[in-house]
Amino acid sequence: MAADVHASGTAHDPAPAGGGARAQGGDQEFLALERELAVFLRRARASSGEMAREVHPELEPAAYGLLVRLEESGDQRATALSGYFGVGKATMSRQLRALEELGLVTREPDPADGRASLVRITGEGLARFRQVRDARREMYVHRLAEWDRTEVAELARLLHQLNTSV
Repeated sequence: MAADVHASGTAHDPAPAGGGARAQGGDQEFLALERELAVFLRRARASSGEMAREVHPELEPAAYGLLVRLEESGDQRATALSGYFGVGKATMSRQLRALEELGLVTREPDPADGRASLVRITGEGLARFRQVRDARREMYVHRLAEWDRTEVAELARLLHQLNTSV
């Protein structure tokens, strides 16, 4: 059986050994999806670590996503952030505290409810984040230069669809 060669240049056997009858049948597409997502996620984790360190050498990789969300959506309550990312309040609190200590976010009283606070990205946090994001965007433009813009848009649409369905 011939191997498929993916964009990464890595050869993947389209029907991995040990898959049984299901791998030969209708589940082959889902096995391929699982395999490609595993590679994508491993690379994304490494990349988010690099981006976090570029924002600040002491920034945790998971905290980079918080900056993305705050820049995109504006001020948020910690509970809204934990719900968006699907993490517990304690985890979110720890990550926000670390961002706050680095001067990248601040907490201010919520005008709608004085008992709650809103998390806001600071000017320094925004400047550092945008510098890294813009450099990363240029990298994507370079790496995907051979892609048609409609393919890039379709990939973004499908990833959004996947993220909203999970």
